[in-house]
Amino acid sequence: ELTEREDWSMYVNIARTSNVRHLALSTTKIVLEWTKAITFIITVVFMLLVFGLEKGLKNYTPTTPYLFITGFYFLLTEKVFIEMFSTWLDYRKFDYFEGMEVFYCPALLLAMQITLSSFLVFLCLVCGNFRLVILSSFTNIRVKYRELMEKYIHPLNSELSDLSYYRAASPSEIRGHDDVCAICLTIMTCARITPCQHFFHADCLRRCLKESYKCPICQYNIHNAQLILPKD
Repeated sequence: ELTEREDWSMYVNIARTSNVRHLALSTTKIVLEWTKAITFIITVVFMLLVFGLEKGLKNYTPTTPYLFITGFYFLLTEKVFIEMFSTWLDYRKFDYFEGMEVFYCPALLLAMQITLSSFLVFLCLVCGNFRLVILSSFTNIRVKYRELMEKYIHPLNSELSDLSYYRAASPSEIRGHDDVCAICLTIMTCARITPCQHFFHADCLRRCLKESYKCPICQYNIHNAQLILPKD
């Protein structure tokens, strides 16, 4: 097919004499061509693994710690596990996270990935494999650390900074309040107190502040209180 092929264009024209491209057929052709190319590459790679590394694989015996670390790192980067962990964390509703699991969950997973990668990079450094140290330090540590800071840590710090004007309610205050959050109408095990002495979930208050600086209950202008009251 490669030697006899005449047309290498990735697009399909409406007619042989026309330069107008058929969008749907062109998209289908591009997808099929890329699928064939990827299938060919995967086939070649597996052939090299089976025939070229057969002798080396016979003598390869990974240790238990290596298998444990590799398997754990695979779980941390697997999309299904990430979704399961996010669902579990959101279901548990830990008070420490104050309903902001959307920031904490990926940050925790990325932090664990960086920790495991740092440990393996240290082992490679001890063994003298400096090429792997440089490569892993960039791809597994530097890139992920930048993603962690830019996508999750900085936005999380910004949200926490906005909430820092409203002190966290103590357990005794929550028990004395004995009411639900006026925004989501669910029981409060942790809450933030506004200058007008109303209790809200931290995440609910955070979302409301993005729309308006007025208290959802009494319509008091919280923004003015932010300018007057110092942070706790």
